Amino acid sequence: MKTYIALLRGINVGGHKKIKMADLKRMFESIDCKEVVTYVQSGNVVFKSSEKNIDKLENIIRNVILETFGFDVTILVKTKAELKKIVENNQFGNDEEAGSTYFVLLQTPPEKSLVDSLQRMSDENESFAITPFCVYLHCKKGYGNAKCNNNFFETKLKVAATTRNYKTMIKLLEMV
Repeated sequence: MKTYIALLRGINVGGHKKIKMADLKRMFESIDCKEVVTYVQSGNVVFKSSEKNIDKLENIIRNVILETFGFDVTILVKTKAELKKIVENNQFGNDEEAGSTYFVLLQTPPEKSLVDSLQRMSDENESFAITPFCVYLHCKKGYGNAKCNNNFFETKLKVAATTRNYKTMIKLLEMV
């Protein structure tokens, strides 16, 4: 069995798409996932599975959430090595700036032309760097005030994404 991290987009945000973590854990166990552990209410799940195909695993989880809870959510599944590489390649944050560093995790690499056009944008309070599977975002005024949020990047890059802060990424790495 291999250890994975599932990142669910947009659950338990603003009273929408509510899932209790205990129910989410049971749902993962119902699809033969083992050693299931959730972290905070925003949809972070560490688990073991014998399934080796990540695309298939994402689709299974997405379909079972739809069947169980009645709504569709974007699911990103990462291995420890993938998550570690994403954190190590972070250009903005360290322990001192962790509160202003965010990871917009992309489900698929965006088209180069979309990345190129977005790279020309600038804002004095927000900086970002785009890689094939992550947009590294530094928000001087905090993510709650950011113009360049998850929806912004999904729209501009035309890919599904979910955002996590520095602290959550480090905690997830510790959990695996």
